[in-house]
Amino acid sequence: MVEYTGLSEFICGNPNWVYPNPMLNEYCPFDSYNLAYDLAYKVWEILGGTIAWLVNLIWPGNPISTWLVDDPTVVLFAMLIFMLLIFMVAFVNVLIVLWMERKGLGRMMDRRGTMVGMKGFLQCVADGLKTFLKENTLPKKIDKMTYMWTVSLIVGLSVLVACMVPLSYRWYVVDYDSGLLIIMAFFALAPFFILVSGWSQNNKYSLIGGMRAAELMISYEVPMLIMIATTALLAGSFNIGDIVYAQNDSLWYFIPQALGFVVFFFCATAEAERVPFDIAEAEAELVEGWQTEYAGMKWGLIMLGDYLRGTVSCGMVVIMYLGGWTLPFLGDFSQFTIEGSTGIGYLLAWLPMPELVFILKSYLVFFFMILVRCALARVRTDQILNIGWKVFMPLAVINFVIVVALRLGGVM
Repeated sequence: MVEYTGLSEFICGNPNWVYPNPMLNEYCPFDSYNLAYDLAYKVWEILGGTIAWLVNLIWPGNPISTWLVDDPTVVLFAMLIFMLLIFMVAFVNVLIVLWMERKGLGRMMDRRGTMVGMKGFLQCVADGLKTFLKENTLPKKIDKMTYMWTVSLIVGLSVLVACMVPLSYRWYVVDYDSGLLIIMAFFALAPFFILVSGWSQNNKYSLIGGMRAAELMISYEVPMLIMIATTALLAGSFNIGDIVYAQNDSLWYFIPQALGFVVFFFCATAEAERVPFDIAEAEAELVEGWQTEYAGMKWGLIMLGDYLRGTVSCGMVVIMYLGGWTLPFLGDFSQFTIEGSTGIGYLLAWLPMPELVFILKSYLVFFFMILVRCALARVRTDQILNIGWKVFMPLAVINFVIVVALRLGGVM
């Protein structure tokens, strides 16, 4: 329990005062150090301590001030701030990749792209605010409950999956042994809800878009699951941390799994419903596909969910094939400490390097998705199914056989 006797003491007046290690709190929900939780814990100690001090000035000796700085209360509010912090990082990532896409598409089309504030970055914020200010309209003759619940579940699942992807060994929500499978399980539910949403709108274009989403789900999830099983076989675990450190101890898996890397990249692009695999929307054919009857805030949230799934796809590619948050010869940067490093080592210890490495790798993968969008036209529905079953499925099996041979031969 932390006691605050004065505002200046816990902010700057006591040079000997330091934050307690949040992992030592008996109510701490994490077994290992978590940077996001540590930041959230410190934020509540300052915020909660300030409130407790102010309340104590007005009402000396009150139980509220004691409750605000009690160990269980600090952990409770730290977890709330922790969840908000995790979501804000995911949300800012969406804004950045959206800005990257708009500027990248602009340059590739020989134009400047968005230019409103901060090299066009604020245009993304303005567009988001605009959708929330639009009128909330509902079409007639729809299944209202299904219409509303499906979009809520689509966006909710997208946010959940985006927050479940760890940025490093110290920035995570849960360190689970079946990490990749759980992420893939939630990731795969979105197309099913899209199908139900398309049916609920009483619109033939929306229904066709929903049916296309189901086709896409079936055709590309099976190769993706084979690729996940192949990577787990090579690393000896489904745990995300184990997969990352197995690559750090040997070599990044895009080298022995070059074929699998290409297959998984295109399957992940398809699962995120990005061009050229966006047959569920196909605005040139189906008005706006399954999103046709959604407008205003609902449409804005759907777009947020789409880009969240896109960032998850990039994160899975980075985890499975590009070494996650590690770099060759530098590892996960845990060897650099503020107390024991000088010069460049001190800078690397001070900066959140593992998280920055992971995010920059994800941006690189997303940039290639932008290149694919510019270079390839939308694939027809029959071609989508043929590519998934007749091309990517055999290639995934071939990659699996190669990895089995490498494991049996003792090469990996």
